[in-house]
Amino acid sequence: MGGAKGKSGARGATRAARALEKLGVGFTLLEYEIAAAPDEETLGEAAAAALGVPPETVFKTLIADGADGLLCAILPVTGSLSLKTLAAAAGTKRAAMADPAVAERVTGYVTGGISPLGQLRALPTFIDASAADLALIHVSAGKRGLQLRLESGDLIRATGAMVVDGLSV
Repeated sequence: MGGAKGKSGARGATRAARALEKLGVGFTLLEYEIAAAPDEETLGEAAAAALGVPPETVFKTLIADGADGLLCAILPVTGSLSLKTLAAAAGTKRAAMADPAVAERVTGYVTGGISPLGQLRALPTFIDASAADLALIHVSAGKRGLQLRLESGDLIRATGAMVVDGLSV
């Protein structure tokens, strides 16, 4: 897999892309536009449609607040996060969605464009097991309108994510 590509063609365009470059991980940088501004719930599906890729290959990054600190969850845009499964995987008593302002401050990314890569503070990271079944996966490159395409195994290794069955429901 090559380096950054797409409309911008700019290598290292975001912290997420630079993090992959630093690790020597191949990726493609994909820029897209969405005609209408979708709500947060449908942003990922709109991105998949704009890129012309199956929505089950596009994963969103959500930040949750566990009893012992913040957690990063990566799951298909077509699913919803099982907070109970996330808490169990993290070995904590509970988990709830983090306040968006907190998620933005800790990751350094804007909600709707949070990448699991290049975050300002490394968080314990968990990825839905369906990712392991995919050859290629798409995640936010760190801003709306920009996605990274990379091998799913590379994403798992680069984030240090724990693969979790049932993270997405």
